Amino acid sequence: MVVGLLQMELHLPASHSLKAKRSVVNHVKERLRTRFNASVAEVDNQDLWQRATLGVAVVSGEPSVLDRVLHDILACVEREDRLAVLDYQIRID
Repeated sequence: MVVGLLQMELHLPASHSLKAKRSVVNHVKERLRTRFNASVAEVDNQDLWQRATLGVAVVSGEPSVLDRVLHDILACVEREDRLAVLDYQIRID
């Protein structure tokens, strides 16, 4: 069993309240859970209006599959027009 982790630092420029931020972040989290069967959580910057850090975990039998899936997840998040991905880290163990 191999575990893949993706951590993404996000900027939400149009968010002017925590409620607006949560709406966008929850939409992204639900889309990733549904589309990729991934575990997703907001892991940092919960109290900032325009920043969020998401952690994503995926399990597979093959590291190459995990690499592809994690890059597909990153691409999916980058297509969201209400946010920008500032930084990301991928780790496969």
